[in-house]
Amino acid sequence: MKVYTEILGNMNTSPEWKEKLSNADVDYIFLDQWTAQKSRFLGKGVSGEEYPIALKRHTQVVDGDVIDFDPDTNKAAVLKIELSPVLVIDLSSLADKDHDTIIRRSVELGHAIGNQHWPAVVKGTKVYVPLTVDKKVMLSVMETHNLEGITYDFQKGLEIIPYLAPHEIRRLFGGAGHESHAHGEHHHHPITHIHFDENGIAHEHTH
Repeated sequence: MKVYTEILGNMNTSPEWKEKLSNADVDYIFLDQWTAQKSRFLGKGVSGEEYPIALKRHTQVVDGDVIDFDPDTNKAAVLKIELSPVLVIDLSSLADKDHDTIIRRSVELGHAIGNQHWPAVVKGTKVYVPLTVDKKVMLSVMETHNLEGITYDFQKGLEIIPYLAPHEIRRLFGGAGHESHAHGEHHHHPITHIHFDENGIAHEHTH
C-alpha cells in the first residue's frame, strides 16, 4: 500500500492546482479537526479507498491540500477539513476607555470564560474560544454576563486559521469535541494510533 508523505499543493490557494484539478476525478478525504492536527493518520476517501498518510512532524495540513495526483489517469486525492466554528470576542471598543474599565471588563470576561472551563486564545484585542458545547449555550453564557463594550460572534474555523500560530490552532481545534472539562467531568475517548511496518503498511491500534 502506498504511503503519502508530502503535500503536493493546495487546490484552494494555488491557481495552478485549481486549474489542474478542475476536470480531474477527485477523491475527497474528509478529516475532522482532531485528525487534522496529526502528521500521521489513515485517511479514507469518499470512494472508500484508504490513504496511509505520514507527513513530516509538525506539518499542519489545511483544507484543499493535494496528497496525490496521477496525470495519466487524471485522478487526485484531496484533504477536506471540517472545522467547528469559533466564538470570536472583540474587545477593541474598550481601547479608548479608562484603565479601570479595561481591567474590570477583562477580568469579568476572564471569569465568564474560566467559569465554563472554556479554553481560549488571545490575539491582540480578540479572544478566540473553540466550540465546546452547543452554540446557543455559549451565546447564552455571554448574554447572561452582559459585558458592556464587548462584542462577540461565531466565525468559521477555516476563516480563523490564517491568523493563528500552529500551537494556537492546536489549542482551538486539537481537542474540541474529543474531551470535555466542563464542570469537572472527564470522559475517556478511544484513541487510534497508526504505525507503519518495515514494508510501509499502515496498522491501527485503538485503546
